[in-house]
Amino acid sequence: MSDTQQGGAVATSARPSVDEGLAPAALAEKYGLSVSGARPGLFEYVRELWSRRHFILAFSSAKLTAQYSQAKLGQVWQVATPLLNALVYYLIFGLILGAGQGMSKDVYIPFLVTGIFVFTFTQSSVMAGVRAISGNLGLVRALHFPRASLPISFSLQQLQQLLFSMIVLVAVAVAFGSYPSLRWLLVIPALFLQFVFNVGLAMIMARMGSKTPDLAQLMPFVMRTWMYASGVMFSIPVMLRDKPQWIADILMYNPAAVYMDLIRYALIEGYSSHNLPAHVWATALGWALVFGIGGFVYFWKAEERYGRG
Repeated sequence: MSDTQQGGAVATSARPSVDEGLAPAALAEKYGLSVSGARPGLFEYVRELWSRRHFILAFSSAKLTAQYSQAKLGQVWQVATPLLNALVYYLIFGLILGAGQGMSKDVYIPFLVTGIFVFTFTQSSVMAGVRAISGNLGLVRALHFPRASLPISFSLQQLQQLLFSMIVLVAVAVAFGSYPSLRWLLVIPALFLQFVFNVGLAMIMARMGSKTPDLAQLMPFVMRTWMYASGVMFSIPVMLRDKPQWIADILMYNPAAVYMDLIRYALIEGYSSHNLPAHVWATALGWALVFGIGGFVYFWKAEERYGRG
């Protein structure tokens, strides 16, 4: 400090601070400061997600319970909704349009119900993923947590709903002559791979939907097109037997068709391995890894931007 006196008044001037002239980044490094909401490293991000696993599970269960809380039948709609969809599609495609060509009734009805239930799992995960960030901005802006918790939680919610629906699916399979066998155990790895695929796709849609909310209005049309192209209501090889083979190959190897066919093969007695494309398990694993890992990294790269602007 230095003092000067002018006309009886004392003026005091401070010595230059030792921090004067330092850039903001240098100041932050000196005092151990970090940017609020900065994106952590990838492995640190995975560790943070694991530490929030109880929150993810509780959040998905709460969402599932609240989904039909205003309806008188409550959780019954978890099973009734896809079952009613299957009934409508059977009336239109099975009875009127004859989409079950090449299959007996005992095979076609479980074939159709399985397709509806399994495709709905992916469809609902995608639609929930689109709104995962944009529909939960209050939560995103109020609390600090890995944002990937949201699309993972919504996909887990859809998995729980599918597991409830599997009770009806098993009943339908048994009612039409497909009885439990060791092949039914293949449902477990098939559903796991589909879940990983769904989570990755939901993360991709969550990042895109966070910046483009109108995407939620477009996705129902995209999902409807995907459903018709995936053989939910008909056998792709039979329906396209008069078309070039490459068209059928593209449709059969799309991920929705792959996971549906694996679960159909596991549950339906008359649905043999001849109905599956070659290397179907390798294809299912490949789709899961590409979208699961790719979607996670794609979402993580924008972590610090969610809820801002």
